[in-house]
Amino acid sequence: MANSDLRIKEAFYTLQGEGARSGRASVFIRFSKCNLWNGRESGRKAALCQFCDTDITGIDGENGGVYSPPALLELALKLWPSNAGGQPYVVFTGGEPALQLTDNLVSAFKTAGFETAVESNGTLALPKNLDWVCISPKGKSEVIIKSCNELKLVFPQEDLSPEQVSNIQAQHYFISPMAYYGESDIESHQSGMIVRENMQAATQYCLEHPKWRMSLQTHKLLGID
Repeated sequence: MANSDLRIKEAFYTLQGEGARSGRASVFIRFSKCNLWNGRESGRKAALCQFCDTDITGIDGENGGVYSPPALLELALKLWPSNAGGQPYVVFTGGEPALQLTDNLVSAFKTAGFETAVESNGTLALPKNLDWVCISPKGKSEVIIKSCNELKLVFPQEDLSPEQVSNIQAQHYFISPMAYYGESDIESHQSGMIVRENMQAATQYCLEHPKWRMSLQTHKLLGID
């Protein structure tokens, strides 16, 4: 595999489900691998991020594979509907996209007409030419990105409170109630109660701290990717 090749878990066309751009038609490109969790249940307890609900390992998802940058751009152009109007919009996500995303790749997408966005944990440097940056800090990890368009915090986290990231400058601050993770939670008859408690806690926090807004995973409510 060449150094410039990109490992992609999946790529698909859908509606953005969370945050300030919720409801916007988007091409999602999910990079494989993260620096805070190895993606295996056996490694969850030792991970800096212990609540991820996304499959981030391998390249076996929809349109997954190993791509050169030109091939990845070609795929994104095919996924965006032709003659549909509106500026093409791509969201680089993961895993942790900063492990593979480069200024040159972002530039190629922008030259092709895409508005570019990233969803990152904020622990690694990001390309400076992105149009939209969403940072979602996790646990005890060290966040080096101190300014972004959107700050999204999964809530509640035992090791990270909203007050601990209030120094990060953002245009939008979102609280996202923690959902299920792991097979044991999904199988548990108490899982629904866990989610309801998190939603109630997040609602109360936003009411008491109106700087923060609620962000729900509307794509899951709608039954889409």
